[in-house]
Amino acid sequence: MDASTAKLVDYALAVRYDALPAATIAACKTRLLDSLGCVAAAYDHPLSIAARDLCVRYRVDAGATVLGSGLIAVAEMAAFANGVMVRVLDLSDMYRTKSGGHPSDTISAVLAAAELGARDGRSLISAIALAYEIYCSGCDAIDFNTKGWDQPVYGVVAAALAAGKLLGLDRERLGHAVALALVPNMAMYQTRQGELSGWKGCAGANASRNGVFAAVLAQAGFTGPEAPIEGRHGLWDVLGRFEWPLVPGEMPHRIAHTHIKCFPVCYHGQSAVWAALGMRDRVPVERIEEIRIDTHHTAFGLMASSPSRWAPASAETADHSLPYVVARALLDGKMDERSFGAEQLRDPRAAALMARTKVYEDEAMNAQVPAASPCRISVRTSDGTRVDNEVTYPKGHDRNPLALAEVETKVGVLFDGYGTPKQAQRLIETVRGLDGLDDVRRVLVDVGVGPRQ
Repeated sequence: MDASTAKLVDYALAVRYDALPAATIAACKTRLLDSLGCVAAAYDHPLSIAARDLCVRYRVDAGATVLGSGLIAVAEMAAFANGVMVRVLDLSDMYRTKSGGHPSDTISAVLAAAELGARDGRSLISAIALAYEIYCSGCDAIDFNTKGWDQPVYGVVAAALAAGKLLGLDRERLGHAVALALVPNMAMYQTRQGELSGWKGCAGANASRNGVFAAVLAQAGFTGPEAPIEGRHGLWDVLGRFEWPLVPGEMPHRIAHTHIKCFPVCYHGQSAVWAALGMRDRVPVERIEEIRIDTHHTAFGLMASSPSRWAPASAETADHSLPYVVARALLDGKMDERSFGAEQLRDPRAAALMARTKVYEDEAMNAQVPAASPCRISVRTSDGTRVDNEVTYPKGHDRNPLALAEVETKVGVLFDGYGTPKQAQRLIETVRGLDGLDDVRRVLVDVGVGPRQ
């Protein structure tokens, strides 16, 4: 294997639960709980149903659990279906530095691999911490996105290493798992351009599927290309030379710096929603003449640079539209998955507000990114009144974090319509004691075998 692959492999092999910082362990539990809450909220989404239906074709006696269904499927397909449920509502956590994405996408790979390998809670925590560290350090290393490549590129490497560690792969086979994950599975950033499709919420799940499959292939004796990163036509040829910024001997810590979402909206729109909600009681919506949104480059590029963001035809585009989410927040005083239903997308009141909205990239805000996620909204009404509101660190941001109790409240809300409050509380308590579990299937059972258990 090349030196960069060896660095990733050696780092993965060195991760130990008993050396993890307390903040990392706590963050692993919180992110797992948050992700399972997302599963509950997304259980009845059409793509969640379709993904579970696909798993029926891959039913086995010994595999991995498809959450909420009682179905056992081959591990890679369980990882895909569970990953779709984690991600499809765009409510899962986020990390952004040079690149960005949703590191919780890897949790479905970790859960599936744990059922095939090391099942105890401490091993699960170590694998989650490892997956996040590989994913987030990939974001720190280089701007994948402007070079045309999407977040599953570093997601698939993270999933393969975490899955391989749980499967007990030795150094050589773990190196093959990285190669078998990376070389066949380069994902294009076109996924997040123009009118967005259902694949927007499935690409990360597919990376988890491919990562688990790569680890299983390596376990079975398949070999991968010997230099997937540094070799001719390897990752360096595609992206340019870079170093994956992992420090040998340093335990994972980046998971504690990911941002947890409060709304099912592109992370770069979280501040805009908070700003709109914060001014709503000062603005008579029926009198709004003009809405001005000032934001940073990434938010503008993802949420305001395409004509589709002013006339979203799909929920996937609407939750990545600054004009839409601001209009919806001003109209409704809230933002949840119902904000993106067919009736809401056709709402003429929202269309009228979007037509009065202009979005600008602000250089001063650009200078604050990625440490902050700023947005300012200025509204002018028909009587000439102007109301402004600015948010720099939305609730859930690393610098304005959600407390554990707030995450647990979020999970309780997300379980409404899926399961009972008692079921949600049982899951919360199980995740709190995760490091004492001998078999992580206890967590999977507590998500519920079918809703309303």
